[in-house]
This record gives sequence, structure tokens and C-alpha cells, in this order.
Amino acid sequence: MILAEKIMKLRKQNGWSQEELAMKLNISRQSVSKWESTAAIPDLDKIIKLSEIFEVSTDYLLKDELEDEARVGTISDDESDYNNESVRTVSLEDANSYMEMVDGAAKKMAGAVSACILSPVLLILLGGLSEYQETGITEDMAGGVGVTVLLLIIAGAVAVFILIGMQLDKFEYLEKESLNLQYGVAGIAQTKRDYFEPVFKRCIASGVALCIISAVPILIAAAFNPPDMVYVYCVAFLLILIAFAVFLFVWSSMIYGSYQKLLEEGDYTRSKKLENKRNDNLSKVYWCTATAIYLGASFLTRRWEITWVVWPCAGVFYAAVCGIAAMLRKS
Repeated sequence: MILAEKIMKLRKQNGWSQEELAMKLNISRQSVSKWESTAAIPDLDKIIKLSEIFEVSTDYLLKDELEDEARVGTISDDESDYNNESVRTVSLEDANSYMEMVDGAAKKMAGAVSACILSPVLLILLGGLSEYQETGITEDMAGGVGVTVLLLIIAGAVAVFILIGMQLDKFEYLEKESLNLQYGVAGIAQTKRDYFEPVFKRCIASGVALCIISAVPILIAAAFNPPDMVYVYCVAFLLILIAFAVFLFVWSSMIYGSYQKLLEEGDYTRSKKLENKRNDNLSKVYWCTATAIYLGASFLTRRWEITWVVWPCAGVFYAAVCGIAAMLRKS
């Protein structure tokens, strides 16, 4: 194992991102990225600092033949869990195949999600025309054509979801298991991630801006009290902007997420994978309980128009439950 691989391995064992390690060394994230991709070698003083931070000897870092070394000091429970976990080796061929597959599937998935958002637009427009304008379109015609188009779009989108899900299913282990990247995989993934990161940030910023702007036409229309049909057009325009924003979110997040999965960064660090595994049973119990409460309250009160609030409340409370569970484990 070479120095670059050892730095990456030790960083991941500690659950640190490249940014966090860079802060500890008072250097830029790009420097850490270059070390791990073998594009540069750290200076001697940085190697000494790395040995202190990782609690290993400089010999372990510098000598390729020293593959494993007992850590100096105590080992945390989480790190013991990492070491006890089976590590999945990812070859360069598998990594390239996965990144190419995600790159090809990202636009299809984003388009399918956007199509679901756009599916009611025709129904809304036809319904508005049948009610507010004399166009010869009856309410039954609007409903029949609009719902038919909606169902066809949803059916096509669901088919895309299923096909892409089946294609990516063989790489599901990247989200759940600890990874051992073969030589060259990390360098390629980091290079692609660094190249795509500005695009990802622009897509997220643009998508958020579109979501905010989408409400502007309705607000402007409300200020001038126009005919009711104008509000119908505004709602359709809102859905179109939201659909485009979601396309940017899904497309960029899928591609950027594929690099994070390979590098075990962001939401895919070993510590978070371990935490997710620990929360598996908790999630099953929690959401089954939430469903039982929702159905019980709905059938007993027959107030289905109100009892839906159980779901947003349950979603927010779930984050609190996971946080409490994590604190209890640490204590």
C-alpha cells in the first residue's frame, strides 16, 4: 500500500472529509486531494504532522511494505466496528462501469421525476378552460383527456424508475459497505468530482432560485386581481419551473453522488454507513408505528383532510429520534 492509499484509508477510518483533514493540517483541500490521487507528495513536516494526527508512525506512512500497524493509543468503538466490517474491493473496471452507468441514467431519472411534476399541467389547463372560458371543452372532456395524459406520463416515469433501479441495483453495496479502492480508482473519482463540482454547485443554486421565482407570477397576479384563468396559467407556469429545478437537482446530485459514494465522502462516509445500519431496525419500527397512528386516527375521526399532518410531523420527529439514538450510543 502506497502513501496516497494510506492517507485515504486513515482519513476514512477517522470519518473525516478531505476538508476536515486539510483544516487539521492548515492546508487547502486541493493539497489533500493531490496527495490521495498521487498527483503530489506531502513534505516531510506534513508527513510528521500526519503521523501525529493519525496516531501512526512515520515508518508506517513511508514504507510500502508495512500494510497494517496497531494504532497508538485507544481505538474508538466506531473504528472497531469499521475494522470488523467486511470491506468490499472496488476495481477500476467496476468504478468506471458504475460512473458511466450513473452518467447515462442521471438525465433519464431527472427527466422522469420532472415528468411526474409536469403530468397534471394539461389537466389543470383543460379544467381551467372548461370552467372559465367558452371553448367548447366540457368538464368531462377536460377530466378524461387530462387524467389519461397524467396516467400515461406517470406510467412511463415509473417504468424508467424501475429499469434504472434494476440497472444500478448491483452497485447498491457502494452505499452500505466499507470500500477498498484499487490503485487508480480514487484518483479518477477525485479528478471527475473536482471537475464536476462547479457544475453541481451551479445546478443547486439555479434550482433553488427557480423554486423561489416560481411563486412570483401568482403573487403578481394576486396584486392586480386578474381573471381566474390567469391564475390557472400561473399555476401551470409554476409547475414548469419547479420541474426544471428538480431536473437540475436530480441530474447533478446523481452524478456528484456517484463520486462521493466511491470516495466515501459526504453522506457516504463509513461512520454514516455504520449509523444507517444501526438505524435500520429503528426505522422499520418508527415508520410502522407512524402508519398505525395515521390509519387509527383517520378511521376513528374520519377526518382524512386533517390527519395527513401526521406525516410531516413524523418526518421532522424522525430526525430527532435518530439524533437521540446516536447520543445514547455514544454515552
